[in-house]
Amino acid sequence: MDILMQLVDFILHVDVHLRDFVAEHGNWVYALLFLIVFVETGVVVMPFLPGDSLLFIVGTLCGAELMSLPVAMVLLLLAAIAGDQTNYSIGRYFGPKVFQWEDSRFFNRAAFDKAHAFYEQYGGITIVLARFMPFIRTFVPFVAGVAAMTRSKFTAYNVLGGVIWVVGLLLAGYFFGNLPVVQTHLSKIIWALILVPGLIAVFGAWRARQA
Repeated sequence: MDILMQLVDFILHVDVHLRDFVAEHGNWVYALLFLIVFVETGVVVMPFLPGDSLLFIVGTLCGAELMSLPVAMVLLLLAAIAGDQTNYSIGRYFGPKVFQWEDSRFFNRAAFDKAHAFYEQYGGITIVLARFMPFIRTFVPFVAGVAAMTRSKFTAYNVLGGVIWVVGLLLAGYFFGNLPVVQTHLSKIIWALILVPGLIAVFGAWRARQA
Protein backbone atom coordinates (compact mmCIF):
# COMPACT_ATOMS: atom_id res chain seq x y z
CA MET A 1 0.00 0.00 0.00
CA ASP A 2 2.84 2.42 0.84
CA ILE A 3 4.43 1.83 -2.57
CA LEU A 4 1.09 2.48 -4.28
CA MET A 5 0.60 5.72 -2.38
CA GLN A 6 4.13 6.83 -3.26
CA LEU A 7 3.45 6.09 -6.94
CA VAL A 8 0.20 8.08 -6.86
CA ASP A 9 2.01 10.95 -5.16
CA PHE A 10 4.74 10.86 -7.83
CA ILE A 11 2.18 10.93 -10.66
CA LEU A 12 0.19 13.82 -9.17
CA HIS A 13 3.25 15.84 -8.13
CA VAL A 14 5.65 14.82 -10.87
CA ASP A 15 6.88 18.40 -11.26
CA VAL A 16 8.07 18.60 -7.64
CA HIS A 17 9.65 15.16 -7.63
CA LEU A 18 11.53 15.70 -10.89
CA ARG A 19 12.88 19.05 -9.71
CA ASP A 20 14.10 17.41 -6.51
CA PHE A 21 15.66 14.53 -8.46
CA VAL A 22 17.50 16.92 -10.78
CA ALA A 23 18.77 18.91 -7.80
CA GLU A 24 20.04 15.79 -6.03
CA HIS A 25 21.21 13.55 -8.90
CA GLY A 26 21.81 15.82 -11.88
CA ASN A 27 22.09 14.05 -15.24
CA TRP A 28 20.88 10.74 -13.80
CA VAL A 29 17.41 12.17 -14.37
CA TYR A 30 17.76 11.26 -18.07
CA ALA A 31 18.24 7.59 -17.19
CA LEU A 32 15.22 7.70 -14.87
CA LEU A 33 13.04 9.31 -17.53
CA PHE A 34 14.17 6.87 -20.22
CA LEU A 35 13.26 3.97 -17.92
CA ILE A 36 9.82 5.39 -17.04
CA VAL A 37 8.83 6.06 -20.66
CA PHE A 38 10.20 2.73 -21.90
CA VAL A 39 8.40 0.73 -19.20
CA GLU A 40 5.14 2.70 -19.54
CA THR A 41 5.02 2.07 -23.28
CA GLY A 42 6.80 -1.28 -23.45
CA VAL A 43 5.54 -3.38 -20.54
CA VAL A 44 1.90 -4.25 -20.76
CA VAL A 45 1.53 -4.63 -16.96
CA MET A 46 2.71 -1.05 -16.29
CA PRO A 47 0.06 1.20 -17.91
CA PHE A 48 -0.33 3.39 -14.82
CA LEU A 49 3.02 5.20 -15.06
CA PRO A 50 2.90 8.90 -16.04
CA GLY A 51 3.16 9.76 -19.72
CA ASP A 52 1.65 13.00 -21.06
CA SER A 53 2.11 14.92 -17.81
CA LEU A 54 5.68 13.64 -17.46
CA LEU A 55 6.65 14.88 -20.94
CA PHE A 56 5.05 18.26 -20.35
CA ILE A 57 6.90 18.70 -17.05
CA VAL A 58 10.20 17.64 -18.61
CA GLY A 59 9.67 20.31 -21.27
CA THR A 60 8.96 22.82 -18.49
CA LEU A 61 12.22 21.91 -16.73
CA CYS A 62 14.07 22.30 -20.03
CA GLY A 63 12.50 25.73 -20.46
CA ALA A 64 13.76 26.64 -16.98
CA GLU A 65 17.26 25.51 -18.08
CA LEU A 66 17.34 22.72 -15.51
CA MET A 67 17.61 20.10 -18.26
CA SER A 68 18.73 19.95 -21.89
CA LEU A 69 15.88 19.94 -24.40
CA PRO A 70 17.84 18.19 -27.23
CA VAL A 71 19.10 15.45 -24.90
CA ALA A 72 15.67 14.88 -23.34
CA MET A 73 13.99 14.86 -26.76
CA VAL A 74 16.36 12.29 -28.28
CA LEU A 75 16.38 9.95 -25.28
CA LEU A 76 12.63 10.03 -24.67
CA LEU A 77 11.88 9.57 -28.35
CA LEU A 78 14.13 6.50 -28.39
CA ALA A 79 12.46 5.21 -25.23
CA ALA A 80 8.95 5.69 -26.65
CA ILE A 81 9.75 3.99 -29.97
CA ALA A 82 11.72 1.13 -28.38
CA GLY A 83 8.98 0.61 -25.79
CA ASP A 84 6.26 0.22 -28.40
CA GLN A 85 8.44 -2.09 -30.49
CA THR A 86 9.03 -4.28 -27.44
CA ASN A 87 5.32 -4.32 -26.61
CA TYR A 88 4.47 -5.23 -30.20
CA SER A 89 6.98 -8.11 -30.13
CA ILE A 90 5.46 -9.43 -26.91
CA GLY A 91 2.01 -9.36 -28.52
CA ARG A 92 3.32 -11.18 -31.61
CA TYR A 93 4.85 -13.86 -29.39
CA PHE A 94 1.74 -14.58 -27.34
CA GLY A 95 -0.73 -14.09 -30.22
CA PRO A 96 -4.30 -15.39 -29.93
CA LYS A 97 -3.57 -16.98 -26.54
CA VAL A 98 -4.15 -13.52 -25.03
CA PHE A 99 -7.91 -13.75 -25.67
CA GLN A 100 -8.08 -16.61 -23.17
CA TRP A 101 -6.42 -14.66 -20.35
CA GLU A 102 -8.50 -13.44 -17.45
CA ASP A 103 -8.13 -10.16 -15.57
CA SER A 104 -5.44 -10.35 -12.89
CA ARG A 105 -3.01 -8.17 -10.99
CA PHE A 106 -0.55 -8.58 -13.87
CA PHE A 107 -2.95 -8.23 -16.81
CA ASN A 108 -5.74 -5.66 -17.12
CA ARG A 109 -8.24 -7.41 -19.32
CA ALA A 110 -10.62 -4.42 -19.41
CA ALA A 111 -7.85 -2.12 -20.70
CA PHE A 112 -6.86 -4.71 -23.28
CA ASP A 113 -10.46 -4.99 -24.51
CA LYS A 114 -10.74 -1.20 -24.85
CA ALA A 115 -7.50 -1.07 -26.82
CA HIS A 116 -8.63 -3.95 -29.00
CA ALA A 117 -11.95 -2.21 -29.71
CA PHE A 118 -10.04 0.94 -30.69
CA TYR A 119 -7.76 -1.04 -32.96
CA GLU A 120 -10.65 -2.82 -34.65
CA GLN A 121 -12.41 0.49 -35.27
CA TYR A 122 -9.53 2.66 -36.49
CA GLY A 123 -6.80 0.26 -37.59
CA GLY A 124 -3.19 1.38 -37.84
CA ILE A 125 -3.83 5.06 -37.08
CA THR A 126 -4.81 3.88 -33.60
CA ILE A 127 -1.10 3.49 -32.85
CA VAL A 128 -0.65 7.23 -33.41
CA LEU A 129 -3.83 8.33 -31.62
CA ALA A 130 -3.21 6.04 -28.64
CA ARG A 131 0.00 7.88 -27.77
CA PHE A 132 -2.20 10.51 -26.11
CA MET A 133 -4.45 8.05 -24.25
CA PRO A 134 -3.37 6.67 -20.86
CA PHE A 135 -3.72 2.88 -20.48
CA ILE A 136 -4.80 2.56 -24.13
CA ARG A 137 -1.30 3.77 -25.07
CA THR A 138 0.29 0.80 -23.33
CA PHE A 139 -2.02 -1.84 -24.80
CA VAL A 140 -2.38 -0.75 -28.43
CA PRO A 141 1.10 -1.88 -29.60
CA PHE A 142 0.48 -5.16 -27.76
CA VAL A 143 -2.85 -5.51 -29.58
CA ALA A 144 -1.17 -4.74 -32.91
CA GLY A 145 1.24 -7.59 -32.24
CA VAL A 146 -1.59 -9.96 -31.28
CA ALA A 147 -3.41 -8.95 -34.50
CA ALA A 148 -0.22 -9.75 -36.47
CA MET A 149 0.15 -6.33 -38.09
CA THR A 150 3.28 -6.43 -40.26
CA ARG A 151 6.35 -5.10 -38.45
CA SER A 152 7.18 -2.56 -41.17
CA LYS A 153 3.69 -1.05 -41.05
CA PHE A 154 3.69 -0.99 -37.25
CA THR A 155 7.14 0.62 -37.14
CA ALA A 156 6.05 3.42 -39.47
CA TYR A 157 3.03 4.25 -37.29
CA ASN A 158 5.13 3.80 -34.15
CA VAL A 159 7.78 6.31 -35.23
CA LEU A 160 5.17 8.82 -36.43
CA GLY A 161 3.20 8.60 -33.20
CA GLY A 162 6.33 8.73 -31.06
CA VAL A 163 7.59 11.89 -32.76
CA ILE A 164 4.23 13.68 -32.46
CA TRP A 165 3.80 12.63 -28.82
CA VAL A 166 7.29 13.26 -27.45
CA VAL A 167 8.23 16.32 -29.49
CA GLY A 168 4.78 17.89 -29.21
CA LEU A 169 4.46 17.63 -25.42
CA LEU A 170 8.08 18.52 -24.72
CA LEU A 171 7.79 21.67 -26.83
CA ALA A 172 4.45 22.54 -25.21
CA GLY A 173 6.10 22.38 -21.80
CA TYR A 174 9.19 24.18 -23.02
CA PHE A 175 7.33 27.18 -24.44
CA PHE A 176 4.35 27.40 -22.10
CA GLY A 177 5.20 25.49 -18.92
CA ASN A 178 6.98 28.37 -17.21
CA LEU A 179 4.37 31.03 -17.92
CA PRO A 180 3.03 32.44 -14.62
CA VAL A 181 -0.56 31.43 -15.38
CA VAL A 182 0.55 27.86 -16.16
CA GLN A 183 2.70 27.62 -13.02
CA THR A 184 -0.23 28.86 -10.94
CA HIS A 185 -2.53 26.13 -12.27
CA LEU A 186 0.08 23.43 -12.89
CA SER A 187 -1.54 20.84 -10.62
CA LYS A 188 -4.85 21.27 -12.49
CA ILE A 189 -3.05 20.91 -15.82
CA ILE A 190 -1.46 17.66 -14.63
CA TRP A 191 -4.90 16.37 -13.61
CA ALA A 192 -6.29 17.38 -17.02
CA LEU A 193 -3.45 15.60 -18.85
CA ILE A 194 -4.30 12.45 -16.90
CA LEU A 195 -8.10 12.52 -16.90
CA VAL A 196 -9.17 14.12 -20.19
CA PRO A 197 -7.34 11.70 -22.55
CA GLY A 198 -8.47 8.81 -20.38
CA LEU A 199 -12.13 9.81 -20.61
CA ILE A 200 -11.81 10.26 -24.36
CA ALA A 201 -10.30 6.77 -24.62
CA VAL A 202 -13.12 5.22 -22.58
CA PHE A 203 -15.77 6.98 -24.69
CA GLY A 204 -14.06 5.97 -27.93
CA ALA A 205 -13.81 2.36 -26.80
CA TRP A 206 -17.51 2.37 -25.88
CA ARG A 207 -18.43 3.80 -29.31
CA ALA A 208 -16.25 1.24 -31.07
CA ARG A 209 -17.77 -1.61 -29.09
CA GLN A 210 -21.30 -0.40 -29.83
CA ALA A 211 -20.48 -0.24 -33.52
